[in-house]
Order: sequence, then C-alpha cells, then structure tokens
Amino acid sequence: MSETQAMQLPLIYLLLAVFLCGTLWWLALWTLKTASHRHQEGQQERDWSVPLIDSAAGGDSLFHRWDVRFKLVALLGFAFLVVATRSPWSALLAMLLGLLAVRLARLPFARSLRRLLAMSGFLAMFLLIMPLTAVPHPGDFLLTFSGIDFLRFNLRGLSLALAIVGKACAVALLMEPLLATASLPRTVEGLTRLGVPEKVGQMILLAHRYIFVFLEEARRMATGMQVRGFQRRTSMQTLRVMGNYLGMLFVRSFERTHRVYDAMQARGYQGRFPAPAYFSVGKSDWLHTACWLLLGLLLLCFDRFWLGN
Repeated sequence: MSETQAMQLPLIYLLLAVFLCGTLWWLALWTLKTASHRHQEGQQERDWSVPLIDSAAGGDSLFHRWDVRFKLVALLGFAFLVVATRSPWSALLAMLLGLLAVRLARLPFARSLRRLLAMSGFLAMFLLIMPLTAVPHPGDFLLTFSGIDFLRFNLRGLSLALAIVGKACAVALLMEPLLATASLPRTVEGLTRLGVPEKVGQMILLAHRYIFVFLEEARRMATGMQVRGFQRRTSMQTLRVMGNYLGMLFVRSFERTHRVYDAMQARGYQGRFPAPAYFSVGKSDWLHTACWLLLGLLLLCFDRFWLGN
C-alpha cells in the first residue's frame, strides 16, 4: 500500500466520542470521590505531617513478603521492558498485568485510580495532539469530519498515542505494589544495597518526610491569612502579600532544617542512618523475580515478533 487512505465521517461521531470520553472521566472522578468519602467516614482528621506512601506496608501478600531488593530489580526491569514495546495491544497487556499486581498486593484500587487520574490531564494531550500532528506516511488511514475538513485525524498517530498512554498507566500501576508494600526506609535501604549512593537515599527519606511538614505549615499560614480577611485579587497588594507569604514560608523552612539537623546530631547522627537487618533471601524471591522478568521478555517478544511492529 503506497498511498494514504481517507474517509469522511459525520461530525456527530466526533461529538459522541468526546462525550463518551468525558463521561468515563467523570465516572472515574465520581468513583474516586465516593471511595475517599467512605474511607474517611468515622476517622479523625488526617495528620498531614505523616507520609502515606507506605501506608500499606503492614499488609500480608506476595509483594509484602518479597525481598525488597529482588522486588526493585524485578518490577523496575519489567517496567523498562514495557517501555520498550511499541504496540498499543502490548501496552494493554502491560496494564492488565499492572492491575493484576495491584490485586495480588491487596491494595485499594482507589489509590491506584487516584494516581492514574493525576496523570490523565497530561496523557490526554497525547491523544488529542498526536493524531492531528502525525505526518502522513504511505499506508496511513486518515479520518476527516464534515464541517472541519481542515483537520485530519491520523489513525497511526492515535495508535502511537494509545501506546504511550498505555505504557505510562502500566508503569504507574506497577509503582503501587513497588512502593506501598514495604516501608520507605526499607525500600531506600534496598536501593542502597543495589548501588545507589547512600547520600541520595538519605535525601529521599528526609525530603519525603519533611515535604509534608512544609505543606502543612503552608496550609496553616494560608488559613491564618484568610482568617485575617485576605482575599486574592488581581492587584499589587495581593502580589505583595503573596510575596511576604512565600518569603516567610522559606524562612520558616530554613529555620526548621537547622533544628532538624541539630536534633539528628543530638541523637548520634554521624552521616548515615542506622540500617536494621531488613533482608532475608529465599527461593520464592528468586522465583518471583524470574517470573516477572520472564513476563517482561515475553511481552517484548510478543510486541516485536508476533505483532510485527
């Protein structure tokens, strides 16, 4: 096939597609909001100074019992193999495997949905822009809609966009069982054992712990400003107040870092955190790692040889 093919469709088809995508996105938001509301019922107000990335670390599943070093190698290796695929069908299979991993880790799906929705705005741009901007190649199939004939919808561009979106969602789903099934210090210690510089691990721990403290400090300062009658307007007065707000937040953060460092030294900190004996390797760790890497290789072979991309 040496020429591009084109087909014109009624504009109502495009409107229906946009309506369907918007409806699905609204349903996902409604599901997430409902799940979050049910989870918060009967609970006290959340302490925003406490990180929640590893809130499910106390569970019991295959991923919780998996040695964190092997888990890092297996899931990150699987993620790299997923990224190397090219077909949207391979990306769809990777997403299904990611959902399976979340299920096996016994993690709440609302948490994974929240991560995917946070990415949805950025990923939607691929689905919108790439089909309209992909340069037509011989054999491409182009769609046009009556009334907007100047826009050509390239199905090859849509296929590329779907592959990118699917791979991004698959990797995001894999991050849930990777990070949520072990405490953050344990995961960082596993990275250190795998060769990541120890200083980098300490920076990750401190940044993750205290970014929530600074966010809570910013929230308290913003609440104080509102209590005193501050209202955001498009004026120089608002800019001056926001400048003072950011400057004071920076000063408080700087002072807190000194207090934290002094407290660490008072507790015997000498350049490294204590590392308990977290790790014990068994046959199941090797088996699980080999299975995930083999799945990634099979997925890549399926993409390159069976689908022929």
